Formats: sequence, structure tokens, C-alpha cells
Amino acid sequence: MKIHEFQAKQILREAGVAVPRGFVADTPQAAVDAFVKLAGPVAVVKAQIHAGGRGKGTIQEVPTQRGVQLVRSREEAETVAANILGHKLVTIQTGPEGKTVHRVLVEEGCSIARELYLAAVIDRGRGGPVLIVSSEGGMDIEHVAATMPERILTEPFDVDTGVQPYQVRKLAARLGLPQAALRNAEQFVQAFSKLFLARDCSMLEINPLVLTSDNRLLALDAKMIFDDNALFRHPDLTALRDLAEEEPSEIRAGEAGLSFVQLDGNIGCLVNGAGLAMSTMDLIKLHGGQPANFLDVGGGANVQQVTEAFRILVADPKVKAVLVNIFGGIMRCTTIASALLEAHRSVNFKIPLVVRLEGTEVEEGRRILAESKLDIISAPGLTEAAQMVVAAARK
Repeated sequence: MKIHEFQAKQILREAGVAVPRGFVADTPQAAVDAFVKLAGPVAVVKAQIHAGGRGKGTIQEVPTQRGVQLVRSREEAETVAANILGHKLVTIQTGPEGKTVHRVLVEEGCSIARELYLAAVIDRGRGGPVLIVSSEGGMDIEHVAATMPERILTEPFDVDTGVQPYQVRKLAARLGLPQAALRNAEQFVQAFSKLFLARDCSMLEINPLVLTSDNRLLALDAKMIFDDNALFRHPDLTALRDLAEEEPSEIRAGEAGLSFVQLDGNIGCLVNGAGLAMSTMDLIKLHGGQPANFLDVGGGANVQQVTEAFRILVADPKVKAVLVNIFGGIMRCTTIASALLEAHRSVNFKIPLVVRLEGTEVEEGRRILAESKLDIISAPGLTEAAQMVVAAARK
């Protein structure tokens, strides 16, 4: 689950991680009031959407305006907020359609000596959390990794104790932080790592992490993502979810107990098992098609879930064909075939449907589909299924 920057900074502040003072505004006048409260010569107005690249992003209706802008007067604060609020911000992560901005964060300016990068993630290879730091703050970390990999430093840390002072000192030395900043750096990074663990984050990123002119570390930006599987332990975090920032089809699928991710292609995929779903998408790509989604109905899907899955797929106007790829392990292929027929009749399918069944009672399952007289294309294997659905989507 993702949250907004202003929400992430409130959580960081409560955990003892230094962040700038700021106020959230949903109207131009509220942005003016926030600027006045900050009582400084300069402030920054930041669009709040669930996407990165806001500083380089442009307002769709006012292309000269960016998603993050400095303001030096109440008049500027009002004008900038008016140009951002209610308009769509287009960034490298939103795609050309952009996302509508409903709030801005008006934050105090600070004296920046250096910009750094700091993140904590789960390293699946190591089987534990790891810090990622870089001297190249304010840049896309993917670009740094591709062009200057030697400037990315990693440090695994213990899940019980968090990052230890000696680890911070080691990283600070490699980053060239001044001696006067070490104590503050220790406090900052230790609080940061403990928050990451305590809140079951899957990623916690500060970019840029700034070193101020008086040798303090300050989180100038914050991105916080939580492990959905651990949210039952954090009801206060669940309340921070902003459904307006999420894909409606993904919300609908979640309510039905389906794992769904919207993509940009035109071939819908309905598969049981995450690994099989990814392999299915790979094969569609291999044969020249573009998957429209990732959809895992799980090993115990029932008729209601399969029907809802079909409804979600056909509701996407871009979908021109659907591939159902089921391996009947725990669930029999006959059960899946019966569920597919019921769902097909209920949804009133009007686009090509390719079905590949394999596993327990597969021959009987295929017979059920064949005798249904419905317009279903049965594929003998996965490769053939991918080829058939790609061809069907092109017609």
C-alpha cells in the first residue's frame, strides 16, 4: 500500500526522523494560509499524488507549470496552488494521462549543502532488510545504478536491532559527511531503520536526503510503501489509503479476493498462480502480443470469483481477446471448466476467449468446454494458447 508524501512525513516525524515543517492545502487560499504560517522567505509547493518525478512533471492544462515549485510570496503561493490543484500532473510514472492533484504540501525552505539518497528495502537474496545510500541525491536511483553504480552503497541490517552506530559511521565516511554531522546522522538513520521495521514497510525512500548548512540531515522528500500482508497489524495505516489514487479495477479485484495489476496491452489474462501468470505474460510478449493485466485467481477460485474476473477484464475497452490459462492441481479442471461456462454465460462474452487447461481431470474439462457450444477456443498447450490469443487480438 502506498501513501502520500505528507502522510509519510507525518509518520517519519512521529518516529523522530527530521522533516521540514509543512501544511497540507486543498485550496489556493489554504496554500496562502500555509505560507503565512511558515513565516519564511521561501517555501515549496508540492503536488501530492502517488507517483514519482513530480519535480520534473508538468501540469497537463498548464504545461509551463511543474508539480514542485518554489514560492517567495503569498501571491505566488496562491497562483502556483491554483495552477496545480484540480489539474492533472503528468510525470514519467503516471503516463501521458496523468493524475489529478487534490492536495498540495506547502513546506518551508531550507539551506541545502548536499543532496544524498537513502532507502531501506527488503533484499530477497539476502533474506533481510538492507540500507541503500548514495551521494547522488535528487536523481533517479535507476539512472545512478546504470551510469554510476560505484556510487550506490548497500548495508544489510538486523531485523531486531536496526542499523547500528558503527554501520552509520562506515557509510558516512564513504559518503564524505563532515565529522560535525555524524551524531545527527546516527540518530537519523537509526530512527529511520527502526521505523522501517516497526511499520512493516516494503520500501522507505528519502530522495533527496539533504545535509543542511548547519550539518543536520533532513528528509526533503519521502516515499513509503507498506507490505499489504502485514496491514492487519496496523489499522491506523489502513486508514491512510487513498482510493482515488488507485486503479478502480485493482480495487474491485481486491474486494473479490483476486490479485490484479492493470497493464497497457490488449490481451486479458486469467491465470491461477502468480508464477504461471508471469510465465503466461512472458509468452504473450514472446509471440508479439501485449498483456492487458496480471490476474491471479488463486488455487481455490470459485464461480463468483471467476465471473468477477471476467467482468473486470471485459470492462477494459482496450482488451480485444482473453487467455485463460489454468493448471488444475488442487482444483480439478472439471470444476474450472464449469466455472468458466457459468461465468461466460453470465458476462455475455463478445471477444475471443482462448482456454488452456492442464492437470487433474483435464480431458473431462476439455470435453465440457467442447460440448458447451460456446465460442471458446481450446488450446492444447501453453505455446499454442499464446499464439492463438495473439492472433485473435489482431483481428
